[in-house]
Amino acid sequence: MTVTEHSVPVLGPSTEVAVYRVAQEALHNALRHSGARQIEISLHRTARRVVLEVTDDGRGFSPDAPASGLGLASMRERAAAAGATLSIDSAPGSGTRVALTLPVDPAGRS
Repeated sequence: MTVTEHSVPVLGPSTEVAVYRVAQEALHNALRHSGARQIEISLHRTARRVVLEVTDDGRGFSPDAPASGLGLASMRERAAAAGATLSIDSAPGSGTRVALTLPVDPAGRS
């Protein structure tokens, strides 16, 4: 992962914790459940957003199926509390992509 000093704005302590915890949970889930050979994480900024993506080439799952644990619910709650959106793209046999999108203003403040 490459992050330059000015590529991602300061988001504020509670938002930064939310980003960290979503990344942590997505990585944990990929390592524990996916059987992935490769996991990628990226954090980048567009003109109006900061986007965290965690992708893996694992076995995938149905995001709409009832979850047995709290991981996905926790990520969704943290995203909502931070004013972000969380998308989970996966299907059995096709890997998983978790994306957390945070709005920021053009001046770089969240």
